[in-house]
Amino acid sequence: MSKNTPKAIRGTQDIFGADAEAFAFVVETFERVRKLYRFRRVEMPVFEKTEVFSRAIGETTDVVSKEMYSFEDRGGDSLTLRPEFTAGIARAFLTNGWQQHAPLKVATHGPLFRYERPQKGRYRQFHQIDAEIIGAAEPQADVELLAMADQLLKELGIEGVTLHLNTLGDADSREAWRAGLIDYFGKVKGDLSEDSQERLEKNPLRILDSKDPRDRVFVADAPKIDQYLSDEALAFFEQVTDGLDAAGVKWMRAESLVRGLDYYRHTAFEFVPDEGSEAASRLGSQSTVLGGGRYDGLMESLGGAPTPAVGWAAGIERLAMLVGEKPEGLIDAMVLVEDDAGLQAATALLCDLRKSGFVADMVASGSPKKRYDKAVRQNPKAILRVNDEGYYGYSGAEIDPRLSQFLKDGY
Repeated sequence: MSKNTPKAIRGTQDIFGADAEAFAFVVETFERVRKLYRFRRVEMPVFEKTEVFSRAIGETTDVVSKEMYSFEDRGGDSLTLRPEFTAGIARAFLTNGWQQHAPLKVATHGPLFRYERPQKGRYRQFHQIDAEIIGAAEPQADVELLAMADQLLKELGIEGVTLHLNTLGDADSREAWRAGLIDYFGKVKGDLSEDSQERLEKNPLRILDSKDPRDRVFVADAPKIDQYLSDEALAFFEQVTDGLDAAGVKWMRAESLVRGLDYYRHTAFEFVPDEGSEAASRLGSQSTVLGGGRYDGLMESLGGAPTPAVGWAAGIERLAMLVGEKPEGLIDAMVLVEDDAGLQAATALLCDLRKSGFVADMVASGSPKKRYDKAVRQNPKAILRVNDEGYYGYSGAEIDPRLSQFLKDGY
């Protein structure tokens, strides 16, 4: 490579080979599972007006204040590469009249962008799968989303992961809890980390999520949401947990699990690797596999009517790390052109194979021995030999019965 060759931008990645197959396996499994649950596929713009995210996520959050890729276009508008899916989906729900489909179940996947320190499983351009239910206030919507997530992880073959679950209460419960946290942490403000001192008035729930040792000392004894839950909020959470038990989804209570954004209500959750599990060793400090919650206050922040909603997202890169390397699929047939005069016949055979649903490729360059060696290295189930008279035979012990019938019928 020349010194003048441009390098990839820091925090981006080129995915190839077994890693690309693992990535594709995650997406294909997600697409299959979302169809089982009848979630509609949506495609969202990669960039939106900056206010979509600043209003939905909040000006004081790290995402908006530190991590967004924002720029001014030639028309003078401030645009932002999407750092998440939920805000854009909420905007589309309001601007496209999707209210007529409520309760609306949608799912999508694709690239997202955040300017943060690249680390294991986390990039500046990363990819997520995302599922949302908009317009459903019932606890059953939370149960359905969590059952879907649980089934997805199982079908990906990911083990040693447990659902951590908490409630943030309704609006009144959350506000009372927020006041209690401000009072509690305010008494030790000088001993908190600089970030938590800044968050104290703006977003005290974020302190509960801090990893700084100076904050962790005080988090254990901080007021718990259960002290402030209304009867209605408690009943909602009990219906969620009862539904999960009925669906066979294992969960554990995580009283310090929060969603710091103001629009979150009721259910908050994360699927987290069990301590000492293989999943934990693969992910390292980036422990959350999939997370989400109920965000009944989001639509109002974008100028819409109060609309209940719940959703989750998961990083495809992290899921692919847990899936492990996936070899490229086996080739049903490799067409071996033993004589250049047979190239056209081989091309016709190759096209017929593919049209009939067989994974097939062709070797047509090099000496006869090199051609054969190339075909063998691809580890096909069968090598179909073609010479100047056309197809004349195959080798390979694992020939598919369907392929055998195809050859009998047409060749």
